[in-house]
Amino acid sequence: MIDCQSIRKIYASQAGPTEALKGITFSIGTGEFVAIMGQSGSGKSTLMHILGCLDVATSGTYTLDGQDVTEMNENELAQIRSTRIGFVFQAFYLLPRATVLRNVMLPLMYAGVPRQQREPRARAALEKAALPEKFYNYSPNQISGGMMQRVAIARALANDPVMILADEPTGNLDSKTGQMVLETFQSLHRQHGRTIVLITHESDVAAYAARIVRLKDGEIIEDRKTI
Repeated sequence: MIDCQSIRKIYASQAGPTEALKGITFSIGTGEFVAIMGQSGSGKSTLMHILGCLDVATSGTYTLDGQDVTEMNENELAQIRSTRIGFVFQAFYLLPRATVLRNVMLPLMYAGVPRQQREPRARAALEKAALPEKFYNYSPNQISGGMMQRVAIARALANDPVMILADEPTGNLDSKTGQMVLETFQSLHRQHGRTIVLITHESDVAAYAARIVRLKDGEIIEDRKTI
């Protein structure tokens, strides 16, 4: 599913070049649940941006689902982001005046999915994200933070992406609610075979994944299975 070969990322600054990633090489198979973790300055956020096609590597190759995205232009990368990757962020980024159901339908509209297919696909995504149907017509400010994150997960699932990329998805939640969200990811992995990449700096969050890749100073220092 994901193959990174000798990924380097160098940022220019007045103080001189900074090498954020130093030749990262690893792969993630279809259906894996992997946590990429590290402290501030480890390179995990830089790697997340490259995996999400939000940035490009200075050198090396990145292949996503059989497509080499290394030399793609911005329009091609945008197409990959909208159709092949489902993003879940620490902030929920839900439209406050739209219902839960409409929030999940929006990416389908932007992707050009026919109108008659949008609601059934949004409902299927919400079901996979374990949000009870009675909340579908609520607005985001009428539901809890954990439910809002489940809506965000459903929105990420709506376009049937090849990968879900979750960046600190429990950062705005209390520990009990965060556990519920992480169990939702586990369910998507175990019951639906979803490929999930979780970015975190917390060991207890990473422990929910089946594999942990740990970064330090732009290099992989650990790559192990937890299950």
